Amino acid sequence: MAIKIRKETGGRRGKTVTMISNIKHNPQVIEDLEKKLKKHCGAGGTSYAKTIEIQGDHVDKVRKFLEKEGFSVN
Repeated sequence: MAIKIRKETGGRRGKTVTMISNIKHNPQVIEDLEKKLKKHCGAGGTSYAKTIEIQGDHVDKVRKFLEKEGFSVN
């Protein structure tokens, strides 16, 4: 199943975040991926469950990065 990327503003007082969800890996892989994405985008973020949040609108950057890393992106 492909990773989903979307831009969200709801419940964040108008601030935009890029949501990366549906990641089918163990928590350590997700945490490492989060660190790489935050560094690549130059932004903060967090991860929980099978989801990563990156602060700001970075949908295109994240999509290209994940495809380059070999992930299937929807």
